[in-house]
Amino acid sequence: MTVAPIDALAPVVGSCYRDGVVTVRRRRPDSRMRLGAVRTPHFDLVHDGTDLVVEHGLGLGEVDDDLAGLLSDELFEPGWLRGSELFERVFTGVVLTCADEPEVAWEAFYANTLAAVGAAARAEPRPNSNAAPAGHGCIRDYAPVYARAESLVSGRSVLELGSCFGFLALRVAADGRAVTASDVSGGTMRLLGAMAPRFGVDVATLTCDAAHVPLPDDSADTVLAVHLLEHLEPDHAAQVLREACRLARSRVVVGVPLEDSPSEQYGHLWAVTLRVLREWGAAAEGWRAEVTEHHGGWLVLDRG
Repeated sequence: MTVAPIDALAPVVGSCYRDGVVTVRRRRPDSRMRLGAVRTPHFDLVHDGTDLVVEHGLGLGEVDDDLAGLLSDELFEPGWLRGSELFERVFTGVVLTCADEPEVAWEAFYANTLAAVGAAARAEPRPNSNAAPAGHGCIRDYAPVYARAESLVSGRSVLELGSCFGFLALRVAADGRAVTASDVSGGTMRLLGAMAPRFGVDVATLTCDAAHVPLPDDSADTVLAVHLLEHLEPDHAAQVLREACRLARSRVVVGVPLEDSPSEQYGHLWAVTLRVLREWGAAAEGWRAEVTEHHGGWLVLDRG
């Protein structure tokens, strides 16, 4: 049976999201009833006939990108649920069921996340935190990754490959740079295109494979590939790096998590090492390469 792709802007009815794979429901704030044999601090999990049902009690003030950490820690790492596609569907369903209108739910998600990233970058206490444990997928852990990437941007035009929700693209654009965000997921790019104007930021969006970007050579001063290449098979990742070099006028910035083993729920296919980054840098003819470690591994390529 063919299952419809994830629609981040799908309407919800009665605080219930259904996509043919999973049903996500929001508990009434005054409800004392809990579903299922699997009950975690934030989620209940039950099989209702043939349907997988996830119920939660999160609201608009609580939903941000730390939801990834909550889902991982409470449902996926323990093995109650498996797979990156199911992870994305549950994630989408939780966000959408926090409000009656999709745009309202996602605007709160973006606003809460951007505020939390800014607070983490300033090392300030975070209001309304979901208090997800430290680890990959938590805002306080990837905020310094964004800060590092932003510090490495050179020039006024930036192309980001594999932007996902586009938080980094939004932050770079808010600094006054001309930014194009790209991702293989058309739905994610549509969502980013809908959200950026709500934050007074101009971000162009492009749906494409990062190894085949329909833009001319030297399209941007800096090309970013931050936490992208671990999601691709090694040969595909190497193709993306070559494409980034074609597109960049002056600098390519690559950032990867340094993991002992790839995180399946986040869609990581392999653990990229500092040795691999050095090999990529050595193979980039006409570029000067620098490999460093700062909340992960970094490869920075500068022309000649």
